[in-house]
Amino acid sequence: MAKLGLRARLFLSHTIVMVVGLSTLLTVGKLYSPRLFITHIEKIQVGGVNVRYFRRQLLEGFESAWSRGAFWSVIVGGTTAGALSYLVSQRIVQPLIQLERITRKFASGHLEERVPANEIPELNRLAESFNHMAKELEGVEQRRRDLVSDLSHELRTPLTVVEGYLEGLADGTIEASSDIYQRLARETTRLRRLVNDLQELSQAEAGYLPINAKPLNICPLLASLVQRFSDQLLEGTTILSLECPADLPPAIADPERVEQILVNLIGNALRYTPQGSVTLQAWQETGQMWIAVKDTGQGISSDDLPHVFERFWRSDRSRDRHSGGTGIGLAISRRLVELQKGVILAESELGKGSVFRFSLPIAQRFTTL
Repeated sequence: MAKLGLRARLFLSHTIVMVVGLSTLLTVGKLYSPRLFITHIEKIQVGGVNVRYFRRQLLEGFESAWSRGAFWSVIVGGTTAGALSYLVSQRIVQPLIQLERITRKFASGHLEERVPANEIPELNRLAESFNHMAKELEGVEQRRRDLVSDLSHELRTPLTVVEGYLEGLADGTIEASSDIYQRLARETTRLRRLVNDLQELSQAEAGYLPINAKPLNICPLLASLVQRFSDQLLEGTTILSLECPADLPPAIADPERVEQILVNLIGNALRYTPQGSVTLQAWQETGQMWIAVKDTGQGISSDDLPHVFERFWRSDRSRDRHSGGTGIGLAISRRLVELQKGVILAESELGKGSVFRFSLPIAQRFTTL
């Protein structure tokens, strides 16, 4: 029994049920039908003659007719029930066999395989669950491949630079100097920053980064960031300003993570706004706190804008690797905003500047109806 397949088990179970039902019918009919028949004919009189005088002949005729009827009932009913049991078993098992075949292909690397819909509700729900899982796994595999490809691309440049300088220093074609060592230090710093950003991004995407959400007054945080970045700006190049209402209610957020997001957004805005203005704005809208970093810099083209939050993505304006970016900051920022139950959006026009804004939930007791 343990070695039988599902189809054989279903058919055998249907057969057992059919045999038990027919056996019960035949046993009950054989034992009680003649008695009931005799009891009935003893009460019948025809023309003043009691029918019980013909009981033996009637009983023999009844038993003969009943036996023939039961025989053909068993033949016809058993055959019909057996055929229906086989068809039902086939109907149930065939989608499962198909699912097994597709899962084997899926396990061997054919991630595009999907299970077709089925008219049986339970099997159809199983197919939908498998297809959803397959879609998620296909996305994970695609992201893994993209990550390996992007990471290889990002590591190649600094490693090539370091290798070239080291080989030149080793064979004497490059003379050792403080400038050479500074270049090597910059490339190793870039490698370290890339590794750290990758680790943080992987933790953020997996949801492992701790979020210590609590009521947070946004304006003091924004003011401190404006002061910090203003001290680093060259006089007369870019103007950094703040627009934050004094009566703004507190948001529910992690101060360190919000600061990390803003440092990345402000740093990007200043990097690509050599002349002009960068403005930090905060406002309340429909139960959400919105924070925006608006610049009058180079802007992003409409074709590039949908990709700004993808890891390792760079638009044409930021292809210069000497700018210091790793191409992961915006991806990390998006995930940090999502972990705090917010959304981050980007608007931009080439040559006119960009606006990056994100939302945070407002503390419940401060939410206005």
